[in-house]
Amino acid sequence: MSQIQKASAKRTKKRLDKPLSQVLSFFDKSYGTPKWLQQKVSRRSVLKSAAGATMVAAMPMRSWSANMQSKLEGALKTDPWKTLDAVLVHLLPESPTGPSAKELQATQYLYNVVFQQPTEQAEIDFIYKGVGWLNGFSHSQLQKDFIALTFDEKENILSAISKSTAGENWLSNLVGYLFEAMLSPPIYGGNPNGIGWQWLEHQAGFPLPQAGYRYYELPGQQPITLSQKVSSNQQSTTQVVSHQQYVRKQSGTRKA
Repeated sequence: MSQIQKASAKRTKKRLDKPLSQVLSFFDKSYGTPKWLQQKVSRRSVLKSAAGATMVAAMPMRSWSANMQSKLEGALKTDPWKTLDAVLVHLLPESPTGPSAKELQATQYLYNVVFQQPTEQAEIDFIYKGVGWLNGFSHSQLQKDFIALTFDEKENILSAISKSTAGENWLSNLVGYLFEAMLSPPIYGGNPNGIGWQWLEHQAGFPLPQAGYRYYELPGQQPITLSQKVSSNQQSTTQVVSHQQYVRKQSGTRKA
């Protein structure tokens, strides 16, 4: 190996080792694709197999509680969720040929990923960090937040960040969640009434997973609820907690 190649390898290792908190923008050369993103195939394959359940078209599959809906509506009034919603809607806009991100409830699905599914904190940090990078770049180019841009301006901004490694990683991660929202059983927050399956003319399997039997609630997977026994003669009560609350309560425990 030449001296130039050795120096290049050292720079690459240094770049990959730099913490996300020190990366300043999508175009920061110190950014390297994180390990959690490289390892996401296995988690997504689980959801794809879960999407193989049969969809009963006449049967509404609503799993989204009024409480979670209220929290999402509140979150959408401010960033990062306001911008995340705008990005998802732009990536899969309304079309006469298929369901849009809004119709698939993609933002609702992503909210489920962050606050109910056992998603790694590093990934959540990256999703949120990207919002700041996106608005920072939008301001540097057009002096406006991303949500204030026209359709064409949004397209140009997203096209520009996609040419960077961090931007491509961030956008591809969100696109992956668009596909998950389309293909997953409605119990996970997206694909209401199997709208994605209907569009694809997909006949899913049966039975569909219900609350308490989602992939991340199965034996061997990390739980997302905290159960507290009231007494030996009473049924246990279950408290739904956010991802961040779960991490704090389970500090030191590796999540699946």
